[in-house]
Amino acid sequence: MSTRANEIDIAVDGKHLAGTLVAPDTMVPGVMLVHGWDGSQDQYIERAHEIAALGCVCLTFDLRGHVRHQAEHGTVSREQNLQDVLAAYDVLVGHPVVDPGAIAIVGSSYGGYLAALVSAMRPVRWLALRVPALYRDEDWHVPKRQLNREDLAAYRRSVVKPQENRALGACAAFEGDALVVESEHDPVVPHQTLQNYTAAFTRARSLTYRVIKGADHALSGKQCQQAYTALLVHWIGEMVLSARTGSTAPPAQEPLATPSHQALGEAD
Repeated sequence: MSTRANEIDIAVDGKHLAGTLVAPDTMVPGVMLVHGWDGSQDQYIERAHEIAALGCVCLTFDLRGHVRHQAEHGTVSREQNLQDVLAAYDVLVGHPVVDPGAIAIVGSSYGGYLAALVSAMRPVRWLALRVPALYRDEDWHVPKRQLNREDLAAYRRSVVKPQENRALGACAAFEGDALVVESEHDPVVPHQTLQNYTAAFTRARSLTYRVIKGADHALSGKQCQQAYTALLVHWIGEMVLSARTGSTAPPAQEPLATPSHQALGEAD
């Protein structure tokens, strides 16, 4: 087996020791999971473990305005959260065994919106969006919590073209493999928003679209969550396998049936 060596710096007692890290010359995909508004990384730890078992390095994290930085919940803006995701991406790519050409971003709701934006700013090979939210480009620096919810609801029910929205424009330029997952009974991100996203992926290498029947926006209840996890892990497994064999996975559009349950805790 071939190996590679990286010079490293080891800090100890105020001094810096020179070291060399030698590892197998094998790079693996990196997968970043981005939670939605009012969510946290805790919702994605199990999925991260399952995906890591496929031979990937996974990263979850808490956006500003949540958990440790809950005090900023009312003031954090989309720009700040976008910078959070970009910083997390750079940490993931900086891992010594992560292949920078094999990065996946998984985002739910607000996290899906941010993931789409990042795909236009960093190399992304796979993009998985579950009920991705959509926001007007205007008021970009206005705190997320202060956005007009009634206006957002109306905007999400309207037909929006890629040239009219920054996130959709990023999807239109995306040339990797995409997964879009809709919840059948979603009052927060309606069907029209999902249509806007799927219609934007005109240059994607493949597009997989699924509907989780009976599910609400937050994927309430264990069965809905498990159904999404199974779908996501299966899709990423197909993508990783196709990358290793040099083939291209075909798109799929079948709905996924699960019963509905009561709400979990991820907003828009």
